[in-house]
Amino acid sequence: MSFTLMDSSSENFEFQANVWHWKTALEIIKSFDILSEGKIKQMSYNATGVKLEKDEAHIIGEKIRDEILPKLAPNKRIFADLSITDAPDDGTLYRDGDEQWKNYSASYEWLKELSEFCLKSKGFQVF
Repeated sequence: MSFTLMDSSSENFEFQANVWHWKTALEIIKSFDILSEGKIKQMSYNATGVKLEKDEAHIIGEKIRDEILPKLAPNKRIFADLSITDAPDDGTLYRDGDEQWKNYSASYEWLKELSEFCLKSKGFQVF
């Protein structure tokens, strides 16, 4: 499953996210406590077209840039439970229920790209 974030001002400006990264991004965004629970839930399903306003997108971009990226440095990644590791993602698919959380993480580089997209956007929709 994948998600496409489409800028409200231009159909050509978009950001792609796979479910493994997006689930982590949503947990990070949820931790900022700026969006309603309902909007976060809608964002967890692809193709809903849920819309974020420009100010919401910019706040998310700023908070990722200012609060999350400094904790990661370029060689770390963050899991959906917001724990941080320096172990690289080796592509293992964890099927055991107790380890499935290890499937969802985002790297410094990916979050930096997401932050830049949010900051440049005029708001966006999630598809």
